[in-house]
Amino acid sequence: MALHWIVAVMIIGNVVLGLVADDLPDGWIRSAVDTHKSIGLTVLGLAVLRLLWRFANPPPPLPDSYSPAERLGAHAAHWALYALIFALPITGWIHDSAWKGAPTHPFALWGVIPNVRIGAIEALDAATKERIHAVFFDLHVWFGYALYGLLALHIVGALKHQFWDGEPELQRMLP
Repeated sequence: MALHWIVAVMIIGNVVLGLVADDLPDGWIRSAVDTHKSIGLTVLGLAVLRLLWRFANPPPPLPDSYSPAERLGAHAAHWALYALIFALPITGWIHDSAWKGAPTHPFALWGVIPNVRIGAIEALDAATKERIHAVFFDLHVWFGYALYGLLALHIVGALKHQFWDGEPELQRMLP
């Protein structure tokens, strides 16, 4: 439960940071982008822990009142959320590792752990890196939009079950 909420808060904060970074004063942009990267890579690490935890500790079963379609939708949405929680930081990491400005803008995770870019990508020729940079930026953005949509469905579904169906859905997600 703690991993769920930590990852959720970090992703929401990172989405906001990613959306406003270009509108920040010039002196703040680099710091905001580096923070965005650090949050993303931290989310990736926490997502690995969360997935391992989930395999070792299955969640409680869904209430019996859920229809087969609701059960299928809930499971599909959760696995799609997991896929996006992995896809977003990975595509961002690849995108950043292929950035032509990387050699002159070193990045350290949380300002502490240096050289966290993917060396094999950094070593590619400039044209290949530029193509990877562009493609993975587009993927990163589209996965972000998909996450917004799924997150909205996730929240609407939880609220529907809590308030419309009278199921203790929020109690399942809160400590």
